[in-house]
Amino acid sequence: MLQVPTRQKSGTTASTKAVILVGGPSRGTRFRPLSLDVPKPLFDVAGHPIIWHCLRAVAKVPGIREVILVGYYDEAVFREFIKDSAKELPQIRIQYLREYQALGTAGGLYHFRDAILKGGPERFFVLNADVCCSFPLNEMLKLFEEKDAEAVILGTRVGNDAATNFGCIVSDPETSRVLHYVEKPESHISNLINCGVYLFSTETIFPSIRSAIKRRSDRPRLVSYPSSENLDSSFFAERLEDGEKNEVLRLEQDILSDLADSNQFFVHETKDFWRQIKTAGSAIPANALYLQKAFQSQSEELTPPSANILPPVFIHPTADVDPTAKLGPYVSIGPRAIIGAGVRIKESIVLEDVEIKHDACVLYSIIGWNSRVGAWARVEGSPTPVGSHTTSIIKSGVKVQSITILGKDCGVGDEVRVQNCVCLPNKELKRDVVNEVIM
Repeated sequence: MLQVPTRQKSGTTASTKAVILVGGPSRGTRFRPLSLDVPKPLFDVAGHPIIWHCLRAVAKVPGIREVILVGYYDEAVFREFIKDSAKELPQIRIQYLREYQALGTAGGLYHFRDAILKGGPERFFVLNADVCCSFPLNEMLKLFEEKDAEAVILGTRVGNDAATNFGCIVSDPETSRVLHYVEKPESHISNLINCGVYLFSTETIFPSIRSAIKRRSDRPRLVSYPSSENLDSSFFAERLEDGEKNEVLRLEQDILSDLADSNQFFVHETKDFWRQIKTAGSAIPANALYLQKAFQSQSEELTPPSANILPPVFIHPTADVDPTAKLGPYVSIGPRAIIGAGVRIKESIVLEDVEIKHDACVLYSIIGWNSRVGAWARVEGSPTPVGSHTTSIIKSGVKVQSITILGKDCGVGDEVRVQNCVCLPNKELKRDVVNEVIM
């Protein structure tokens, strides 16, 4: 049994940091074809990169002065984003720390523990960058302080049929204490699931990860369950020069279930929206949720409602939208996009430098950078039920993407219909296509 260290109470005002886990290029394959051109954390949803929404939420927590991005993308990938964010949020120091290989969510934290502990923070938030939610971080912090907690996890309720696809939390309804945690259980144990947002005491989480590493040192084991053709050394513990084991360690599989054995692990249950951004199609419901949030907060970034603008709609200032085009609800139009006369767009993301010619119709779709949609063309996906956590649907006995996605530099001819298709970059569609992946 893992011994979870306890921390001493401190009389001083606690300082807080935040870590955002951004993953790396070998992950995010489910986000293709969009991730072929832009790393998933930098993909624009509701007018801003996915990671920007996380960063904006962190900036609203009083006292946070440093945010660390951890991943294994090349350093150059986030350079411009960090520079732009530093201008927008001058009070926060943002830095990117690159893993030399995929270490897992807990492995990455442990590897960069010195950077996280620099300055002596007593606690730190951990956010997965591919999560879309309202990020109630101040409420988590309040619970953390009220309960003198060692860890707080953000949870939400989903349907019983969907719960086993996530980490499941069994909690005490009176005290909010986490009693049991299982990652993707084989049978139903709870419909309260892990949202991928955490608040940890620094005095507890790093010794807990260290204990998990030591537990394995005498008994190396598979870290995941690879298929026969994918059985390589990355799934096994590797010995470092200093004798310490280096392996993929994940918070969800390796740490949280043991933290639940402590009495100081609590869950904050959010009633607000939550969504994972895993597949490319899941950017559409995430776009809708973030636009709705911006609309409710009366954000000035959104385009004012009118006869042809059904809110919420985001139109980049450099985009050229014909006044007879009808947009919304839940539409984002990127930089320098040209939207012709009589065009109809609903629940879609139109990326930069796209041209949509007159009288075309775009529904439940993502139109990739530099793509062209011809006159009277129809590009459409299928609506998915509100609250659904998948963007796949069954059509004629075949599982297909409900969202239509055009990769970069795609062209749809005049009067061509494209439905429930995923189109890789640099393709010209001159005939009707339905339920296909166009390679």
